[in-house]
Amino acid sequence: MSSLLAALRSLLFVLFLIVTVIPWATAVLLISIVAKGDRVYWACAAWLRLSIYGARAICGVEWRLHGLEHLPSAADTKSAVILLSKHQSTWEAFAYPALMSHPLAYVFKRELLYVPFFGWAMARMDMIHIDRSKRSQAWSKVAAQGKRLAAMGHWVIMFPEGTRIARGQKGEYKSGGSRLAIETGVPIVPIAATSARCWPRKSFLLRPGVVDISFGPPIAPQGREPVELMREVEGWIEAEMRRLDPAAYA
Repeated sequence: MSSLLAALRSLLFVLFLIVTVIPWATAVLLISIVAKGDRVYWACAAWLRLSIYGARAICGVEWRLHGLEHLPSAADTKSAVILLSKHQSTWEAFAYPALMSHPLAYVFKRELLYVPFFGWAMARMDMIHIDRSKRSQAWSKVAAQGKRLAAMGHWVIMFPEGTRIARGQKGEYKSGGSRLAIETGVPIVPIAATSARCWPRKSFLLRPGVVDISFGPPIAPQGREPVELMREVEGWIEAEMRRLDPAAYA
């Protein structure tokens, strides 16, 4: 019975996303004709906030935030950070812009821009979309745009494992995020996220529960090598994941 109820709630949530994203994305496209930058970003973030609150109301997905003191304050609009996060599901991709005080610039595959309405609205935001089949060009774009956005005080966010990882598993941590930190001199804030407890990867079956998001102490990149720096990021994230969700690693 609980599985059937979760399936019905999940279906209702998916319908909620579809019904709300079409008019919202259309409004963003119209707004982007006369407005740019942060105004468009916050208009999109408002729909993402609606989405995670919808997941809470419909499916019972709650959240807890730990370590917010490790992020620059809302009043500090000039301090940039590079956020490197565990990636288990769609939930954290929706939640970070909804819950954080600064504009975020995701590094993401450009194929997402072709998703009707959702992708079209993403294309209007100042983010870094890359062609993963052209690695050298992709890195050049990440480096150039990452420097520009960091100079504006924006927070660049990347998923160093590259894709969503199943609960209790670990992917290969790639050094793109640490390379960008060294290039820009911007500190890294590692993030652990247990979203697969409620919203597993490659699934729209949501279950009630609590997602823990934990922000680690900033890691300075000065004088570091990319692989060694990423190894420290990986060590903190994976240790924190085991602390937050020990049942998944038993």
